Amino acid sequence: MTCQSHLACREGCGACCIAPSIASPLPGMPAGKPAGVRCAQLLPDAKCAVFGRSDRPAFCGSLQPSAEMCGDSRESALRWLTQLEILTAPGGPGA
Repeated sequence: MTCQSHLACREGCGACCIAPSIASPLPGMPAGKPAGVRCAQLLPDAKCAVFGRSDRPAFCGSLQPSAEMCGDSRESALRWLTQLEILTAPGGPGA
């Protein structure tokens, strides 16, 4: 996965497949994915099993790696994405 800045995903990270919630159904998770729960499509090597497939949620395709989001480690990415999830949750501090 690359974005406009051509930043590639960190090998073995998968933070974007754990921290955020996904409201739409996806294979193995027909009710979506709660925040902080590992996606059913996240493979052991932290790659997405539905990457590039038509049944991949639009949210996943729109989330692109960036220096701000990914930081310098997997833990940094998890913290940033978790904070974003909190700030954008319905009824949360950013609502």
